[in-house]
Amino acid sequence: MNGLEPGQLALLKAVLEGRLAELARGDADTVPAGPRELAVQEVETSPADKATVRLLNDLALEAAGHHVAQLRTLRQALARIDEGSYGACEECGNPIGFSRLQARPEARLCIACQTRAEKR
Repeated sequence: MNGLEPGQLALLKAVLEGRLAELARGDADTVPAGPRELAVQEVETSPADKATVRLLNDLALEAAGHHVAQLRTLRQALARIDEGSYGACEECGNPIGFSRLQARPEARLCIACQTRAEKR
C-alpha cells in the first residue's frame, strides 16, 4: 500500500505524464542524438578554438545523457503506478509522503532513506 488517495495518485500521474511529454517534444530539437551528431562541428582553427569546440560538444553530450536519464526515470515512475508499487519506498517499503511526491513525483525513496543514501 502506498498511502495515497486515488485523487492524489491521479494528480501525480498527470504531472509525470506532463513532464514526460514536455521532455519528449521540447528537447528533441536541442539535444544531440548521440556522439555522431555533434552540437558544434570542428573546423581547422587554432588549438584554443578546438578546445572550445570539444568542450561545447562534451557539454552537449552530457546534456543528452541527462535528458535520457530523466526520460528513463519518468517512465519508471509511470510503470510503478501501473504495477501498483508507486509511492512506496524501494528501500524500506514505507509510504513516501505526498508532499515529497508533489515536489519530486519520480522519487523512489522516502525522506529517511534518501537522506541515508546521500550520506553514503
